[in-house]
Amino acid sequence: MWVLRASDAEAPVFRMRPGAVKTIGRARGADFVLDIPLVSRVHCRLTADDDGIDVEDLKSTNGTFVNGTRLSPRARLRPGDRLRVGRMEMVVDREVRREKGEGRREK
Repeated sequence: MWVLRASDAEAPVFRMRPGAVKTIGRARGADFVLDIPLVSRVHCRLTADDDGIDVEDLKSTNGTFVNGTRLSPRARLRPGDRLRVGRMEMVVDREVRREKGEGRREK
């Protein structure tokens, strides 16, 4: 499972299984809602597979950034990469589930 986690403990943590397609935005119709400044209604699309996450900017006003670089229009995310949407920066991580339901982080 892929995890997008901000450094702010109160920020939401987003989880995606391989095969999932999710959107980030401030609109209620977005899969992952970030109702914060500089985030467009439907800001970007995430497509997860076994090897990483593809992120595509959906013509957002303020752009989507990976490791400090603005997307034009898409990029590949891997563990340790930083995704910034608006003022929210999240780090990509991989969580591997054990049989007993316990998770551990893969680096």
